[in-house]
Amino acid sequence: MTEKEKAQAGYLYNANYDPEIISDIHRCNDLCYEFNQIRPSDRKAQKEILEKIFASMGENTIVNAPFWCDYGYNTTVGEFFFANHNCQILDGGKVTFGDHVFIAPNCLFTTAEHALDAQQRNEGLEVALPIKVGNNVWFGAGAIVLGGVTIGDNTVIGAGSVVTKDIPSNVVAAGVPCRVIREITEEDKHRYPMYEGE
Repeated sequence: MTEKEKAQAGYLYNANYDPEIISDIHRCNDLCYEFNQIRPSDRKAQKEILEKIFASMGENTIVNAPFWCDYGYNTTVGEFFFANHNCQILDGGKVTFGDHVFIAPNCLFTTAEHALDAQQRNEGLEVALPIKVGNNVWFGAGAIVLGGVTIGDNTVIGAGSVVTKDIPSNVVAAGVPCRVIREITEEDKHRYPMYEGE
């Protein structure tokens, strides 16, 4: 079994010294570097690079530079995906984003978990745990999502949260570690003032 196959099967794998893994990371990092050099207004050129990075990508995908990803081929994004500046996706495992996902600046999604045993860790071993994000999810600035987590539809993750466990649908969740604060209700449609016209 190759190191890449071990990673996809959920086993400890050599993420630091395996030539195939290193080659894959270099390929994706070079594409991210290329993406980050594009003029921000040139969305067409950005889209062309993102299509080379992500395994699949819905229409109306917008990512603001700088953006970094480890492999790219393990990440899929749905329709109307928006990631603001400094988004990082460490996708040794599968990372799946649904439709209408909004990501504020400085967010991190990391499937990587290094071995707890020092000898294994020094040998370059880690495990990759998948992340799954539903539809209509908003991540506040500086949120961190760890591997092995599923986040339900229509949920808001508060700024600065560290998501270590599954979060259900239709809730506001925040904190370190992230926990459900409350459900989202019809009253939330009236939370912010709306201009009604003259």
